[in-house]
Amino acid sequence: MSILQTLILFSFLLSASHAAVQDFCVGDLSAPEGPAGYSCKKVSAVTVNDFVFSGLGVAGNTSNLIKAAVTPAFVAQFPGLNGLGISLARLDLAPGGVIPLHTHPGGSEVLLVLQGSICAGFISSSANTVYLKTLNKGDSMIFPQGLLHFQLNVGKGPALAIVSFSSPSPGLQILDFALFANNFPSELVEATTFLDDAQVKKLKGVLGGTG
Repeated sequence: MSILQTLILFSFLLSASHAAVQDFCVGDLSAPEGPAGYSCKKVSAVTVNDFVFSGLGVAGNTSNLIKAAVTPAFVAQFPGLNGLGISLARLDLAPGGVIPLHTHPGGSEVLLVLQGSICAGFISSSANTVYLKTLNKGDSMIFPQGLLHFQLNVGKGPALAIVSFSSPSPGLQILDFALFANNFPSELVEATTFLDDAQVKKLKGVLGGTG
């Protein structure tokens, strides 16, 4: 057997060893979610509706502080995604709307602009390099897992995008909300950032934080 044939056989055996032993694992949303996702719903209880989600066709409400709305199609809304390593979301941005600096600790993201102009970017963790681009209809951009990134509508009209993730539960942490929309003591926020007392109190007031 040649080296090439051996490599092909090895690759086949390796892929076969990781092949799924069942067609799907629709999430049982009545059970708690663990690190590996939800436990499987009994196959006898699975219906076609577990594999269909219609929410992405409805515009989100952008009448809020950030003038933006995210409509998720994660496993909690779309149980057929459980165990498949994928999910989707709809992003609506009114003029001036923004998804502030945030991270998805559980997955990478791909954004596809369907309408308008969106300034988007992310910051590398190794050198704090900023990768920034204004995206128009038909443009896509990748945001690697765990990196801070944002989207801002820089057009005169509403913007619409669809995003996909490499996880059924990518998670979300918005930097401003993590600092100012909870009971993180103001003196510790000041000590761990370059913000003064007046700035911290103002931001906590805007975002509803205490402490």
